[in-house]
Amino acid sequence: MSQKKTRTEGDMPDKIIAEARRDRERREKTYRERALKLFPWICARCGREFTGKKVRELTVHHKDHDHDNNPPDGSNWELLCLYCHDNEHTRDQVAEWYGEATPGDEQEPPSTHKPFAGLDALLKNKK
Repeated sequence: MSQKKTRTEGDMPDKIIAEARRDRERREKTYRERALKLFPWICARCGREFTGKKVRELTVHHKDHDHDNNPPDGSNWELLCLYCHDNEHTRDQVAEWYGEATPGDEQEPPSTHKPFAGLDALLKNKK
C-alpha cells in the first residue's frame, strides 16, 4: 500500500520562500550589474581595487538600506568590499542596540560600588 503525498497548506511556505528568493536574486543581479557598469571597481570605504575574479568580492551597498530603491543613476548605491559592507551593517546594528541618548536624559551609572571610596582616609592615617 503506497501513500500519495497530497499538497497541503504545509507546502505553501516553501513555495513562498522559493519565490521570494528568486525575486531577490533577480533584483540583485539587475542592480549589481548596473552598479558595476556605473562605478569603478574600487571599494568606497577602504579604496581596495578589484579586477578579474576578485570582482565577486565587491558588493552593492544601498545607502538608505532600502533594497527596492534602485534609481537608474545609482545615487543610492556604493560599491563596498565584503569586509567594509559587513562593517557598515554591523555598525548600524550596534547603534540601534545602544540607542541614542537624548539631551537631558540622565542615565544612572551601571554600578554604584566605589571600591576606593575610603582609600584617601586610610592613606592619611598611615603617615
